Amino acid sequence: MKQTQDSAVQTEFKYKWFVPGDINGFFGLMIDNLTVLSFLAGILIFAFKYPADIVYGKMFPGTAFGVLFGDLVYTWMAFRLAKKKNNPNVTAMPLGLDTPSTIGIALTVLGPAFVYLKSKGMAEHDAAMMTWYIGMATMIIIGVFKLGFSFIGGWVQKIVPQAGLLGSLAGIGLALIGFVPLMDIFGLPIIGLISLGLILYTLVAKINLPKNFPGVFAAILIGTVLYYIFAPMGLLGGSFSSPSMQLHFGAPIPTLGFVNGFWEALKYLPIALPFGILTVVGGINVTESARVAGDDFNTRDILLTEAFSTLIAGVCGGVAQTTPYIGQPAYKAMGSRAGYTVLTGLFIGLGGILGYVSFFVEFIPRAVLAPILIFVALDIAVQAFKAVPPAHTTAVAFSLFPNIARLLQIQLSNPDIVPLANFNNMLTLPGKTLPQLLVIVALGNGFILTAMLWGAFAAKLIDRKLKQASIYLLITAAFTFFGVIHSASPDGNMYLPWQLSGVSQQIPYQFTAAYVVLAAMLFFLSYTRQSKEPVVEE
Repeated sequence: MKQTQDSAVQTEFKYKWFVPGDINGFFGLMIDNLTVLSFLAGILIFAFKYPADIVYGKMFPGTAFGVLFGDLVYTWMAFRLAKKKNNPNVTAMPLGLDTPSTIGIALTVLGPAFVYLKSKGMAEHDAAMMTWYIGMATMIIIGVFKLGFSFIGGWVQKIVPQAGLLGSLAGIGLALIGFVPLMDIFGLPIIGLISLGLILYTLVAKINLPKNFPGVFAAILIGTVLYYIFAPMGLLGGSFSSPSMQLHFGAPIPTLGFVNGFWEALKYLPIALPFGILTVVGGINVTESARVAGDDFNTRDILLTEAFSTLIAGVCGGVAQTTPYIGQPAYKAMGSRAGYTVLTGLFIGLGGILGYVSFFVEFIPRAVLAPILIFVALDIAVQAFKAVPPAHTTAVAFSLFPNIARLLQIQLSNPDIVPLANFNNMLTLPGKTLPQLLVIVALGNGFILTAMLWGAFAAKLIDRKLKQASIYLLITAAFTFFGVIHSASPDGNMYLPWQLSGVSQQIPYQFTAAYVVLAAMLFFLSYTRQSKEPVVEE
């Protein structure tokens, strides 16, 4: 009798893994990944004059293969959860390229490394290959780091105030994800603003287009059509060149090339590792949001999958880390199940190998894709302010400043904007204070970790936990002394401060002393009667 009942239960259960809602989910997740790849290529090729053939033929295949691997594993997890819970409505966790770190690493690791290597006399092709090795090595380091962090991510989330974690992410959103695409939008303002308007209309104001036409698809379709109608006539304010119809084939073959760039990649640890921390903490939050929506995925499995996806991408030539996307409940609301992750993984993964992803990246104007990143930037920033306790919003705002400094450094260190000789001269200009450009460089180096520490310090100060605030300041001082953050070197290298020379040597000593003095002052103030009074709720 029991065997008959079990058979009946098994017969009744059927996981409908592909439903009409998966089509909408596929377009949403696929376009997100395509947009990130577009800006990865655009930043390297157009901003830093990096060779396009290496981006498309070597970086893209491994990067896209990491997405394929991760999405297929998340699809399998959805099948497993559906069977375990006897639930036919499980929605797979979406995985894709991490927007903040992909753009951030392109702007602060890959691009600067390429420029630096060329400035040292290395031939362009050799510098490009070494930059690729550095990018691979950075992914390997992040992947290994995330593997270990997968087991302690919850602990970090508990000890570091949300203002520190989310504030640093909000700064990346506004300064890097938001501002850089904004320049692309106003570079071709007519099509850029039309596409941005459609994105804001549908995703921010949440007003449906006639016939419920998908807003993101409409923005890309209309913007692209208008571009190819008016750009050849010279009516959009820029020169027009037909996109290359060439498919850039490339196989994601495992390689040990990252070994060549390993030591150079260590210089960028203060930038790379915080990006890994953010995806681990983000993965914990994403899994929790999926649980609230009804899909109880195992948090550690989700984190380990994204870590292995990043590792596999790096070994196969990828230069961008993967992460679970925060919109799982939104995909569930669309009616998606597991088909959309299969389709996205196959489209992006095979597209990186067969070359058609690079075709779409070149064919669709970046001014049309940029509004999607503007929305992502706004959403990240708004969520940071909403998620923290109201009193901590000031701490979130305080943590934005290092990201602004980094953005200024990126722009000013571009030889097309400020000649390299002028930039180096401004680092040593004499005056009554430290040279302003040197201060900008120091504030921008290690900006993610700086933002975390500043946000955490400010949150503890607001909560009147002055001794804990002092501890964060002492940690900041220790990192500052050795250039982990606030490095006086334009390329962000760590160092032994006594090996520096000239005015740059003042940065580690002056900045470190300032943090130590402030920590001591707060420690002594923690014993005053006023500091022990309860926090007044506003």
